[in-house]
Amino acid sequence: MNHAASPDVPVIEFDSVSCRFISPDGKATIALRDFSMSVAKGEFIAVVGPTGCGKSTTLSMITGLLKPTTGSVRVMGNPVTGIDPRIGFVFQADAVFPWRSVLDNVAAGPMFRGRSKASAHEEAKDWLRRVGLEKFGSHYPHQLSGGMRKRVALAQTFINKPEILLMDEPFSALDMQTRTLMQDELLQLWSANKGSVVFVTHDLEEAIALADRVFVLTARPATLKKVYEIDLPRPRITSEIRYEQRFIELSRDIWRDLREEVQIA
Repeated sequence: MNHAASPDVPVIEFDSVSCRFISPDGKATIALRDFSMSVAKGEFIAVVGPTGCGKSTTLSMITGLLKPTTGSVRVMGNPVTGIDPRIGFVFQADAVFPWRSVLDNVAAGPMFRGRSKASAHEEAKDWLRRVGLEKFGSHYPHQLSGGMRKRVALAQTFINKPEILLMDEPFSALDMQTRTLMQDELLQLWSANKGSVVFVTHDLEEAIALADRVFVLTARPATLKKVYEIDLPRPRITSEIRYEQRFIELSRDIWRDLREEVQIA
């Protein structure tokens, strides 16, 4: 049985990890090479890199869907052996049940964990209120906009109180205004939840606006090129922080590193 890690143990730790795939025709593809990363309790990490470099592979290894060819991946100080109930996910595609109402979608997690329907619905109503959807509990996903469905996905995830939140380009399909609103929504929920976040994105400005540290990956096979400390004050309003001089400096520095890898890719 896994126990909670002590405060000084990283919540997530990659130690010299390489990951190799063998295709059906026998060709080997290396997705990650000698990759190391650690995430502290309550830390918000963003991972950026060229398209197809292997950013999402890191998330699959945290969940145990992929195993390292060499090196080790640990969660809460223990080797990853499978799906951990302390981990929540938000992906680019909405993971909502189309046949269930918004309220039933958000209540699904607590009910799956053994809560009564009445208790789960009560907590789900509270989460719908937090994400501004209290009037939409009886609606179905197809009746909602993209931004509203993403709010459902956030409520669906945070109601389970995840200690680790993995996010794979969750807002990339949204228009710029909705995306900015969702980034602020996420920061508010995260600051109240105090979980650790690994956020994969191809959007450099999004990474800087949200994260404590930004990990820049090289072109495939991906390895760690550089880690940037994002020394911008919190709480942040993402639409405003983009105009700060320090934000502009960080954008310029990180893009210089990233551009080299994009050109290689």
